[in-house]
Formats: sequence, structure tokens, C-alpha cells
Amino acid sequence: MPPEDSQPRINPSILAADFANMQSDLARIAGADFVHVDVMDNHFVPNLTFGPQMVERVQATSPVPLDVHLMITDPARWAPGYAELGAASVTFHLEAAAEPVTLARTLRGIGARAGVAVKPGTPIDGLLDVLDEFDQILVMTVEPGFGGQSFMPETMPKLRMLSDEARRRGSAVWLQVDGGISESTIAQAAEAGADTFVAGSAVFGAADPGAAIAALRSMAARHSH
Repeated sequence: MPPEDSQPRINPSILAADFANMQSDLARIAGADFVHVDVMDNHFVPNLTFGPQMVERVQATSPVPLDVHLMITDPARWAPGYAELGAASVTFHLEAAAEPVTLARTLRGIGARAGVAVKPGTPIDGLLDVLDEFDQILVMTVEPGFGGQSFMPETMPKLRMLSDEARRRGSAVWLQVDGGISESTIAQAAEAGADTFVAGSAVFGAADPGAAIAALRSMAARHSH
């Protein structure tokens, strides 16, 4: 059997969940690897979602660890608090961070996995030399801000570049994609090197979210390196 870490990870996004029935919706994704929690501040992106209090409630009721994605300005000020709440993984945006490596080290010091995210138009050249400072790199496959958008295949070359460099270095960094991920798009992302997949409506919009998670994982595994 391959180690569990080599299996594709499926992280359903609670942006697509029923907020009035969050606890029961979380129970339906017990077969996922993480739950993806999008924190938006209506400044870095044009939408407002959860803050620390809501994340703390999700943390208390989720059957799987939290993968927090901070689409916020000034992540150096706010990101450590999410790690202190117990989030397993905290991802901030490269575009918003003055000192991304310093912040990643702070998050790791608290005990969280440190992730860095890039918008579709952001180059990743500067990340190639510091891959191992991060546990996860998130390549956004839509413009961040809203769920339900269409997957952008033009982001795949960036993912391939990160994947090739990670392999060349023997890096253990996880490569995540977020935006428009479904059974029809996950193969492209897996072929380009992604191993961690955020899916919203493809999971929570399914009649059986558990089966949807399994189908996505299976599809990704068939097309992964």
C-alpha cells in the first residue's frame, strides 16, 4: 500500500455548505481529508465571510481538520490567531504578505502547516527558491472571492512549474488547487501536479457528499503523477 500521504486529498469548501445547518453538513463530509474554510475580509477580495469566532465553532464541530484559507489583507497580524485556534493548516496570500517566509515560520512555530496562495494572475517565480519554507502552495484556479466560478485551465502551467521544481528538490510541499474543481476538471489539475483539491458545490451540492468525495479522490488518483 502506498503511504496515506501519497493519496490525493479532498478538502470540501464550507462556502458551499448550508450555514444554517453547518454541524450536520460537516458530519456529511467525515470522509474528507480536511475542511476548507475561506476567510474573506471584503478588502483583499470583494466578499465577507467568516472570522475567528465562526472558525472556532467549525473547529469544535468538524470531524476532519481545518484547512483555513485567508483571503485577507495584513495576514501577519491575523494568521497566527487562526493557528492558535487549532487550525491544522493556515494559508495566506502571497500578494498580501510583506514577509511570507517569516509568516510561514511563525505559523509553523505555533504548530500549524503553513500555506501560501497565489491568484491566477500572480507569477510564482519567487516561490521556487523557497518551496520548503511552506507546507502547501495553493494555486487559485479562479479569481478568489466567490464560489461557483469556472475552472481556469490557463493556471495549469504555473502548477506544472511548481510540481517540477518540487520533484527536482525532493520537496514534500503539497500543491493545492481551489476553484471550479469537479469530476470534469480534477483530472487536468492532477495531471499538472496538484495533490490537494478544494471542492465546493461538487461535494455539498451532491446528493451523497461522501460518494462525491470518493469519486473525486479516485479520479484524481487515476491522473496523478
